Amino acid sequence: MPFAAIPWFELPSLTLGRITIQSFGVLSALGILAAVALSQRGARQLGKDPQVIVDFAVAGVLAGVVGGHLVHLFFYHPEELADPWRILLFWEGLSSMGGLLGGVLAAAVWFRVKRIPFREYADAFALGVAPGWGVARLGCFTVHDHPGVHTDFFLAVRFPDGPRHDLGLYEAILLLSLGALLWALHRRGALRDRLLPLLAVVYGVGRFLLDFLRARRRLRRRAPPRSHVRAVRRGRPRRVGRGRPRARRPGQLRGRRPAVIEGAGARAGAPP
Repeated sequence: MPFAAIPWFELPSLTLGRITIQSFGVLSALGILAAVALSQRGARQLGKDPQVIVDFAVAGVLAGVVGGHLVHLFFYHPEELADPWRILLFWEGLSSMGGLLGGVLAAAVWFRVKRIPFREYADAFALGVAPGWGVARLGCFTVHDHPGVHTDFFLAVRFPDGPRHDLGLYEAILLLSLGALLWALHRRGALRDRLLPLLAVVYGVGRFLLDFLRARRRLRRRAPPRSHVRAVRRGRPRRVGRGRPRARRPGQLRGRRPAVIEGAGARAGAPP
């Protein structure tokens, strides 16, 4: 039997009206706080004004939340747009890559408007972003929304259908390790002004390699009632549920045929 060291678990969520607080959101918030605090510390040690980090953090976080939510809706779960009000529920559904994109765009605009050279704070951002993002990725691990393929690796999680890689955990390990490496280089004075490019390259390569472990299909879900059921009655096909009746092909013989039942297919894999 494959050995998996990590048991399957589900942390309870807290519902307050229309707001649902999950472990993912809590750890994401803690990751943001850690990123800001560590970036401030790095800026101070580099002889820069740490207040710049705090002032930008407000715009960066807001842009990250908006970008993360919009990418989650439009690129990964467009079916949720059936309820247009979900666009305004920014706390429900976030994409980490969308959040990163929003933060990058906010930095490009904010530093240009303030006429502050971004390169002077690039190392400070690298020292905060890597460990902070690692904490946020632990939130992905707690909700298991990045399942990988089946494996007998010792860090596998015992999913309900068997041991699988959990890419949220692997990315958290990668980013926290990168954060430790960047702080070690910073203390030695090595690679000055090149820590952020180093973070981008190493994380990019690691993320690319981890995608080969990603499950291409989600776990199969139970089909909703009356969906994807096709019945044949009196020789004429009739579709029960959604969709129009399928026309009979020319020359098709009349007669009784057995019913055909199609199960709903599994959806594509989880977003990054």
